Amino acid sequence: MKLFFFIIFSLLFTSSTLGRDIGQTEITTDEGIEVFQKEKYYLLKKNVIILSDTFELKADLVKVYFDKDLYDIIKIESTGNVTLKSTRGVIAIGNKINFSTKKENINVYGDKSSLVYNNINMFSDKSIQVNNLSGEFNIAGDKSRLKSEKIEIFGDIIKGFYISLNNINEIKSLYVEDKKLANIINETSNMFALKANYNNNIIELFEKVKVIRGGEIITGDYAKINTKTDSYKIISNNNEKVKVLISNTNE
Repeated sequence: MKLFFFIIFSLLFTSSTLGRDIGQTEITTDEGIEVFQKEKYYLLKKNVIILSDTFELKADLVKVYFDKDLYDIIKIESTGNVTLKSTRGVIAIGNKINFSTKKENINVYGDKSSLVYNNINMFSDKSIQVNNLSGEFNIAGDKSRLKSEKIEIFGDIIKGFYISLNNINEIKSLYVEDKKLANIINETSNMFALKANYNNNIIELFEKVKVIRGGEIITGDYAKINTKTDSYKIISNNNEKVKVLISNTNE
């Protein structure tokens, strides 16, 4: 039998209401609630749906940690077909999602995990970690990917930080690496390397560098590209030569 009850508290991601009375959270579960007062958490089991002023959560099992009482929520752990949506523009999907209501950390785990935050899209088969207060993010695992309006990145590790202004997230710095080849795509270039940094409009590529720009294919050991001026340089180590292939794109 499905159980249905209300708890009055405010959680995560301050913003506008999703349709309930202000301050009211609606919880629906097939197997009810089990409270552990000493350990300060309670369990919600089977087909759990939580609807609050600031977020919606669906999962098979939810563990809610509290501080002083049931309403003083500090952390939520959820497993099994988890979907999290917030009024701040976050949509997260994974096998497991944990988030802190005070520090505003969101951790997503499992195959085909995803976290969309306004104009930034993150994907992984292992883990996605985002801190909404600091803007830091860390994506780890094979086939990890980050995509925004201006850049798309593929790698085993993708991490950095962003700033938010008027519901637009702008990536300010970035580090990516891949044991095979990381790939960075922007409006002018398709770039490959084992490691790469992005900071203050400068992209640096390290080891097994390959840059494709229009009809040019340039290879080397290191590249530095200014995305604002569109200027760049590529060098090689150990007396190896930089190689440039130029195609006639007008043919």
